[in-house]
Amino acid sequence: MTKQVETPAAARKSRRGFLKAGTAAAVAGAALAMPSISRAQTATLKIQGSWGAKDVFNEMAEDYVARVNAMGGGRLKLDYLIAGAVVHPFSVQDATHKGVIDGAHTVPVYWYGKHKAASLFGSGPVFGANANQQMGWFANGGGRELFVELVEKILKLDIVSFFAMPMPTQPLGWFKKEIKSAADIRGLKYRTVGLAADLFQAMGAAVSQLPGGEIVPAMERGRIDAFEFNNPTSDRRFGAQDVAKIYMMGSHHQAMEFFEIMFNKGKFNALAKEQQSILQYAAEAVSSANEWKAYDYYSKDLQELIDKDKVKVIRTPKDVLDAQIKAWDGLVAKLAEDPYTKKVMDSQKAWAKRVGYYHFFNETDYRGAYEHHFGKLPI
Repeated sequence: MTKQVETPAAARKSRRGFLKAGTAAAVAGAALAMPSISRAQTATLKIQGSWGAKDVFNEMAEDYVARVNAMGGGRLKLDYLIAGAVVHPFSVQDATHKGVIDGAHTVPVYWYGKHKAASLFGSGPVFGANANQQMGWFANGGGRELFVELVEKILKLDIVSFFAMPMPTQPLGWFKKEIKSAADIRGLKYRTVGLAADLFQAMGAAVSQLPGGEIVPAMERGRIDAFEFNNPTSDRRFGAQDVAKIYMMGSHHQAMEFFEIMFNKGKFNALAKEQQSILQYAAEAVSSANEWKAYDYYSKDLQELIDKDKVKVIRTPKDVLDAQIKAWDGLVAKLAEDPYTKKVMDSQKAWAKRVGYYHFFNETDYRGAYEHHFGKLPI
């Protein structure tokens, strides 16, 4: 067979055909690979926080808003309002349910009056898991499903919620006189909220439930003579050090709390799926950012309280901590009379038993390392 030799003209024609085909394929491939442009309608949601303008929690709420607005690309925007702008700090859930506001940045303990189990989602009995581990229960241990059951099936509220920011242990609080034993709590006029109110009442205190902005005025007027709020930064910013000089750290009353970021369910469901995802995943992103900020702010402000404000910082005595655990036992037994509440606590205990076992076996001796480098702690 005679071998045919391609002429120069034929070769050029072949190359042109190949290039045209390649270009067409590349254009088609690029069209397939190019991400689709969002067709979501522009949506603006108005949300209110439960926090005063100067509170670090207000700053943390704004951190969430900033992330949503950055990811929203102009098609999803949150307008944020401080506590009291529309409704009372403790009323944001009702306002969100009714559509008076589109959403809120708050904590479940503020609406535990509707059902005491609400307080279990952040400020309930301590079973041995810390706040970060408790967030794991919510995400992976059945907590989310139990929360939805409470909100949608039991309370029948038109609300969708996300959780964020595992809070460090909340101090026992601010006192004019040092608490040396559980006996010193009896008869004390004390501010706290949620199931912690039930706890301190069981320990003999006379409890008032007040939002943060009302605490210092109540202390000045003698309505209360001791209080807790949350952390050194929030406490210092609203002037706790001006009405008391003894700050007691460590407590079992609220040792695993986190924020609830809620939206009106109708407004949420009307959003495009990608907008719904932004609201959800921004909560997960800010959860870490808030926690990192807390360790920075809280540690600095604790030192400022000691060095500048001359506050006496004391570790809560073991006698008080043990009395709290005993008081929780009584409350747990009473709370378990409600089948749903018992189901939640059983789920939390099973999670704490498994996760705590891993944690306590695996956790290294951070205190030993700290004292090696910085000297013996005075507690």
